[in-house]
Amino acid sequence: MELSNLQPAAGSKHSDNFRRGRGHASGNGKTAGKGHKGQKARSGAPRTGFEGGQMPLYRRLPKRGFTNRNTLDIEAINISALERFDNDTEVTVETLIEAGVIKNPKDGVKILGNGELTKKLTVKANAFSASAKAKIEALGGKAEVI
Repeated sequence: MELSNLQPAAGSKHSDNFRRGRGHASGNGKTAGKGHKGQKARSGAPRTGFEGGQMPLYRRLPKRGFTNRNTLDIEAINISALERFDNDTEVTVETLIEAGVIKNPKDGVKILGNGELTKKLTVKANAFSASAKAKIEALGGKAEVI
């Protein structure tokens, strides 16, 4: 194989600038691939969800519930996950990502009190549960809210 005979995979490339309806010599003239007559051959297509005058599905189904758009999506981790850090370490959102504890901090990180902690750490997060804060400070560490 040489650079001169490289080709893209079959079917991976196609021309988006194909001009329809430019005579039968072009291979797509006259009806321009739309067949003969009928609604789909016309220029004005019905709106999305139109069912020919029948009451459309989005109007037949009941509207229920409520979606609160003002909530925060906070990533919660247990205090036992902080055990992997060395003594006297400053634990931040960035160090949690580097250590692989969390992948995406979303709107923030909250430390929960499930599990045991045996090391003195300075933890900087968006929120702490009361039990997590108590466990961190019991060992002489600090729980700082960002």
